[in-house]
Amino acid sequence: MPKICLVGAGSTVFAQNILGDVLSSEIGGAFVISLFDIDPERLKTSEIVARRICETLRLDNIRIEPTLNRREALQGSDFVILMMQVGGYKPATVTDFEIPKRHGLRQTIADTLGIGGIFRGLRTIPVLEAICRDMEDVCPDALLMQYVNPMAINCWAIKEIAPSIRTVGLCHSVQHTAAHLAACLGEDVADINYLSAGINHIAFFLKYEKLHADSSREDLYPRLRALAEAGSVPADDRVRFDVLKRLGHFVTESSEHFSEYTSWYIKEGRDDLIERLNIPLDEYIRRCEVQIAEWHELRRDLEGCKPIEVCRSNEYAAGIIHAAVTGRSALIYGNVPNNGLIQNLPDECIVEVPCHVDRNGIQPIKIGRIPSQLAAVMHLSISVQELTVEAALTRKRERIYQAALLDPHTSAELSPDQIWRLVDDMIDQHDDLLPAYH
Repeated sequence: MPKICLVGAGSTVFAQNILGDVLSSEIGGAFVISLFDIDPERLKTSEIVARRICETLRLDNIRIEPTLNRREALQGSDFVILMMQVGGYKPATVTDFEIPKRHGLRQTIADTLGIGGIFRGLRTIPVLEAICRDMEDVCPDALLMQYVNPMAINCWAIKEIAPSIRTVGLCHSVQHTAAHLAACLGEDVADINYLSAGINHIAFFLKYEKLHADSSREDLYPRLRALAEAGSVPADDRVRFDVLKRLGHFVTESSEHFSEYTSWYIKEGRDDLIERLNIPLDEYIRRCEVQIAEWHELRRDLEGCKPIEVCRSNEYAAGIIHAAVTGRSALIYGNVPNNGLIQNLPDECIVEVPCHVDRNGIQPIKIGRIPSQLAAVMHLSISVQELTVEAALTRKRERIYQAALLDPHTSAELSPDQIWRLVDDMIDQHDDLLPAYH
């Protein structure tokens, strides 16, 4: 009986999506669903959600096992799905925004790169190390599906901490953006063929084309570039279409994310640029507030015995489990060690590329070289990722300063002395969420 373990199952809305996908798939047979969280109240809500999904789908062969003991949850698991947020919205996420703002650094999402991404990685990696050590002991053959941001930093750390663990990092940016671009062009995404490659949140579509009924293929990039030149783009996507004009390719992550991955868009004294490109500062804070409200609403609905509607999402976890259990192959985009998959990126970094999945696990597809201007943009982030991982694993405080110093957005806004003071303040404010650095 396959066992699926959700670590951070108190992320109820996301857990609901994953469980809905898995339990409504055509895998068949009995399953054990192990739910782990450190928050008993949120864990209880997620348990109710899981049981209601089973009731809605009329499944009587699924065993739901909630627990506050992580090692117990992982014991004998075949699939482990990470979805936790170390430090939560308060205090950690609020700190990631409020302290940098006090030092003159504004952010939009702050979960992937920048000072927010660096510190989210620093407080997450020790927890990942503990999870990996437990997995090595109690479920060494399990497949670890890593959904936690900062994706590339976390996956890089796992590679260094526990190279024997089978793992893949999963994000929805590629498939979301593929569908988004189809909508912008008035096309059905089912008719679209695409190829994306790069690093998480800074991958680009190398190919985006329409498949016609006569088997011919139409390159859709001329139509996308025409939209960019005409300015006929969604208001919340002006940054990405500007990137298309500058670099010739469309980036897979949203405009609000990408705006803080370079030194180009959020600049002191250039509020006109922020306004013209519709860059939503402090966006993740707003999203967290909405998600918290949604959780409370969901909890009230559950207490009122409101039926749960099971909808399929486009997350990859269910497809991976289906392919691994049934042997029917699937294609996903996964975050994996490079090792030559993209020739003009460092071997040791984490890349996001198409992967075949079947009973043999995750099999990345070699891309070769990507356009040099795209690789150059990725290198800006890779240096920050590498230094952040090194800081977390060596406990060297100087590596945190250096990661922040090399971060494109942080260094564009702050001087070296300002960066040092910001890092010191962030370390102090994070308090017991971080280990001691020397």
